[in-house]
Amino acid sequence: MSESKPLTITIDGPAGVGKGSLSKNLARHFDLHYLDSGAVYRALAVDALAKDVSAEDEVQLTALAASLDLEFPASEGYATFVGGNNVEALLRTEACSAIASKIASLAPVRAQLLALQHSFQRAPGLVADGRDMGTVVFTEASFKIFLDASCEERAQRRYKQLINQGLSASFDALFASIRERDLRDRTRATAPLREADDAWVIDSSELSEKEVFQMVVASVQKHMNERD
Repeated sequence: MSESKPLTITIDGPAGVGKGSLSKNLARHFDLHYLDSGAVYRALAVDALAKDVSAEDEVQLTALAASLDLEFPASEGYATFVGGNNVEALLRTEACSAIASKIASLAPVRAQLLALQHSFQRAPGLVADGRDMGTVVFTEASFKIFLDASCEERAQRRYKQLINQGLSASFDALFASIRERDLRDRTRATAPLREADDAWVIDSSELSEKEVFQMVVASVQKHMNERD
């Protein structure tokens, strides 16, 4: 990587592996910007709904994407903000999901949102969380991590989380859902989930969230010292 670019840390990996928590903790620890790439298309969908733009209107959607005011403020726990408004509650609605799925297939919109993601790569640095951050979006990132864990472990973590929240859950159903999502992510035509050739692959199946964080902090600090 060109050392003229800000420090960029990418965290890729499958669903339910803890990418978000690790990324936010790293951004907070090193005082870096944060990008939740999974929220980008949904944020555009929220904006489109608010401005009554059809999911089929490629021209209008591309224009919206080019001017999307997207932020993840550290002061707000890295929640997703569009136009200065916290839209976290809107991101998971069925209406938002339906539009996000449609606009993700529009090449001009994808190109604009790729440019938007690149704009987050600014001083003092960035932690980007997703599935293709190190392989597609930030291919020259300073530090690439692929965080993984077995399907069984991820299903168990989610099961415990739901039970602790007082919700009913089926381990078998969760396991099947995660395995299906993994297959879909790894075999999709556009930017499939995979480890970058130069990524540090961490299998967190037998590690706690704190242990993973401490491992990564030590390695990133060492990398930063070597850059100086």
